Amino acid sequence: MKNNDTAGDGPAGPARPKAGRAAAKTNLLQTLDRGIQALQIIAQHANGITIADLASRLDIHRAIVYRLIATLEAHSLVSRTAEGLIYLGGGILVLASRFEPQLRSVAQPMLHDLAKETRATAFISQAQGDECVVIMVAEPEEGLLRVGYRVGSRHPLTLGAAGIAILAGRPEQAGEPEAVRQARRDGFSLTRGQLQRGAVGVASPLHSSGQLHRAFGACIGVVAMDDLDTQTAIAAVKAAAQRLSALMQS
Repeated sequence: MKNNDTAGDGPAGPARPKAGRAAAKTNLLQTLDRGIQALQIIAQHANGITIADLASRLDIHRAIVYRLIATLEAHSLVSRTAEGLIYLGGGILVLASRFEPQLRSVAQPMLHDLAKETRATAFISQAQGDECVVIMVAEPEEGLLRVGYRVGSRHPLTLGAAGIAILAGRPEQAGEPEAVRQARRDGFSLTRGQLQRGAVGVASPLHSSGQLHRAFGACIGVVAMDDLDTQTAIAAVKAAAQRLSALMQS
């Protein structure tokens, strides 16, 4: 008889799924899937999370969570304090540093095209803790008034089109701002003057098939002064987000 920790890890037997989603689940390695879900949950708790709370969120026995965390800790993907709180580990940064050059090689040409089409500064931003950080930028060729949005610029996730778009790309949370809910429904966020007077920003979340990527979050967008053609920008940003998301999943 299989226990709860290993069920689903072996080859799937004959199955008659009722829907495509059910069929996909039969191909998952359950323990690996749980480990990725655990990382996603831990990433959402900046102040750490306990084994008990993590077991409750995953809806599995605490003993299984202990084994998951021990395995993740052995690979430096999580760390535990003396008080028993679990945080993401330094190994996550190593993985992220190896992913960014791949992202840059496919995204930079796309950003240049987006900047040219919208005549605005195009960017990719990523969540780092509770902040939104710009990691890539492309400027338009025309000599228009430009917003001071540079690589390394950061601001709270709850402000600006980029931060709101990143939050909208995450699973729905209780008590989240209406702007995030609206962006999730629309597929984009539009803000005016939240970070700089006269600045207009449009951003769409980047989606990935990986749970961990969704936990950190990233977005693509544009920012300009009041003369931004928002309808053109919305269409162009959403299309760019779809293309880049597809490339990230390939």
